[in-house]
Amino acid sequence: MKRILELGGVAAGIILIAFGIAAIALGSNGKSTVSSELKQQQIVGTSDMTPAGIKAEAAAAGLKNISVPTCSVAGQSVNSGSRARCFAEYMNIHALEATGGFVYAQMGQYVAKPGTPKAQLTPDGATSNKAFAVIDPQTKQPVANGARNVWVTETALTTALNTSFMAEQLGTFGIVVGIALLLSGIGFLVLTAGGALRTGTRFFGLRAAAPKATPVIAA
Repeated sequence: MKRILELGGVAAGIILIAFGIAAIALGSNGKSTVSSELKQQQIVGTSDMTPAGIKAEAAAAGLKNISVPTCSVAGQSVNSGSRARCFAEYMNIHALEATGGFVYAQMGQYVAKPGTPKAQLTPDGATSNKAFAVIDPQTKQPVANGARNVWVTETALTTALNTSFMAEQLGTFGIVVGIALLLSGIGFLVLTAGGALRTGTRFFGLRAAAPKATPVIAA
């Protein structure tokens, strides 16, 4: 029974070490992929992407109750998840400037005709009712609300950038978990070896030294 427990401890240690190495490798590969993919996009922060710069810009645009980023990517290449997240925060403010401070749910699908009833207008002054939309004379279709399209595009881009940030964080988490598993596996082997050697049992060809006999002194 003791032998089975010893072998189980060895097997558990080896499995934990293997899982730890795999987790570290996968986490490192994930972080590397995020970085290389972001570099290919060649994104560089604009000059106003500093806390002070965007605060002044937002105030000039009349934006209120917005969260100003505390990070800065002005003039920096967006080549990591943390920078991607920071860039996305600034993009959100730029989108608000373009829409007059309105978000997607507050904007209508189409440009409203002059004289459209207030009940048919969305908070941004557009409309989602085709009957009150401006018609393009060439296509004979309602004219789309450009500001709303800007918001849709911005949301798609910031979502991708935030996903890069999340992927990098998951990669870091995988590395941390891998190190923990690796240390746990080594600990299992050390404990198993220590227990076996204390009882004088062979462990990987090693045997604990027999205790020295205490000399008897004749009276």
